[in-house]
Amino acid sequence: MPAPAHLFPLIRNCEISRICSTVCYCHHKHLCCLSSHFAHSHFRCAPQKKFAALYRPKENFNHFIHARDYTSTPQRFYLTPPQVNSILKANEYSFKVPEFDGKNVSSVLGFDSNQLPANAPIEDRRSAATCLQTRGMLLGVFDGHAGCACAQAVSERLFYYIAVSLLPHETLLEIENAVESGRALLPILQWHKHPNDYFSKEASKLYFNSLRTYWQELIDLNSGETTDVKEALVNAFKRLDNDISLEAQVGDPNSFLNYLVLRVAFSGATACVAHVDGVDLHVANTGDSRAVLGVQEEDGSWSAVNLSYDHNAQNEHEVKRVRKEHPKSEEKNVVKQDRLLGLLMPFRAFGDVKFKWSIDLQKRVIESGPDQLNDNEYTKFIPPNYHTPPYLTAEPEVIHHKLRPQDKFLILATDGLWETMHRQDVARIVGEYLTGVHHQQPIAVGGYKVTLGQMHGLLAERRARISSVFEDQNAATHLIRHAVGNNEFGTVDHDRLSKMLSLPEELARMYRDDITIIVVQFNSHVIGACQNGEL
Repeated sequence: MPAPAHLFPLIRNCEISRICSTVCYCHHKHLCCLSSHFAHSHFRCAPQKKFAALYRPKENFNHFIHARDYTSTPQRFYLTPPQVNSILKANEYSFKVPEFDGKNVSSVLGFDSNQLPANAPIEDRRSAATCLQTRGMLLGVFDGHAGCACAQAVSERLFYYIAVSLLPHETLLEIENAVESGRALLPILQWHKHPNDYFSKEASKLYFNSLRTYWQELIDLNSGETTDVKEALVNAFKRLDNDISLEAQVGDPNSFLNYLVLRVAFSGATACVAHVDGVDLHVANTGDSRAVLGVQEEDGSWSAVNLSYDHNAQNEHEVKRVRKEHPKSEEKNVVKQDRLLGLLMPFRAFGDVKFKWSIDLQKRVIESGPDQLNDNEYTKFIPPNYHTPPYLTAEPEVIHHKLRPQDKFLILATDGLWETMHRQDVARIVGEYLTGVHHQQPIAVGGYKVTLGQMHGLLAERRARISSVFEDQNAATHLIRHAVGNNEFGTVDHDRLSKMLSLPEELARMYRDDITIIVVQFNSHVIGACQNGEL
């Protein structure tokens, strides 16, 4: 039966050249990911010494913008406040959970989300959906590397796998019987999507068939036990990654779909997903995006609680896990220069079959694949010291948290945010935005020489900020404004914001990453009632 037309968003402008290049890092995650034009003009980072001089770290942007003289061509770099707002708000989306009979029984009030590209096209993705056959809401951010194809596929497919994993046996049987008899399917998810969040209509049938095979296996393996959310999340992540790999190996008679599944498999994506059901919050994370809980203390101040751990070289437990899975002889090479095999920044990710398949399998698939894939340098590239694959897994780390009335919001964001801001500052900025109450912090000048006039200006700006209404109607937009525009004093500097948003495409990626944020606001009254057994 053909898959429902609405089942699965459209991948656009994701050329194979964005997946496959062999000399530079994109998103400082993968060695082989920039377009050929960029690879020959501006190297994000490279292992070879001869390329090192071309790398300008993002931390030097402050020096860069002050070292250049823009006065001769101010029109190239200066944006007016309305122009800045137009850029910042282009991808914002908000959803409020509807009330029923005057009483909101959901622990989620709603959410705000937004994206700010640095890559072109943006390699981040986001998803949000309400589970219609079970209680709960799913929200996630997906950070692609070596192109956007894998992040796109995961963003439109993963929630279906999670929802199916959570369904009771009777509901799975009802769905399968409907497919068999050609009847309309029970809707599984209600998507909450921005118009720019696309569905891959061409691949919907392929994706549907893989999903159906999964729920058929769940029916056959039914044990009669209640579904465990943590287990369901882990199984869904692993199964989708396995299907991505199998689809690429099998191929497709349709040349477009064959090319698509190979692009998805050879690119990669990290994922950070939250499932909220009453007071039960589960966060499943694969890679280096993060989930941070915003907590309001008794004195009204804000604190941040990590609900995920980065899977990279800065996580000692993750380094030990990777080394333990391979022979002692590979200990020095499996993690090298803080990267997996010296190449990949995240230690867990979807796709990236270059780090999962055997060399023989890679060669067989590439040789039988389309000419565009076979002719590309990246597909011919074998990671160094590649002896005992797989080196990479998509299995998530799942953290469960019981929501409390003081837990006010959850922030899911790709590492483009966390590279620029500390989680405590993020929690404070969002908390003050949502409540409209500023808790005064001592003005920090960070070693800068500040004149009396400058200090007067900072104090005046602080007073203006307290008395004014927030110009942003979206918490994620407000956070992006601070992430991109904050100056050394912790306040948004319009000149800096303007320059950052005016950078040419090839320069923007050198000083910041794609940023994708979802801010989920919780209903403290419902959470308190659940704790007291009133709901």
